[in-house]
Amino acid sequence: MNVLTVPASVPFVLLAAVTGLSWWEDYVLPTRPAEQHEASAEVPFTPAAPAQLAELPRADTALTSEVVGR
Repeated sequence: MNVLTVPASVPFVLLAAVTGLSWWEDYVLPTRPAEQHEASAEVPFTPAAPAQLAELPRADTALTSEVVGR
């Protein structure tokens, strides 16, 4: 019966490890200086334009060398 305790406790041990690391990151590790944090907040994020997709041939078009692009 004691053999089943190790496999059954693995998820809880992993959850405790992730929770502990999250707490460590939030409360123990040093934070960035305020100047760097404020400077990064001022830079606006501009997303790149979406890529233009090539026009696909219609379903009823026969696949010829012109359609395929060879």
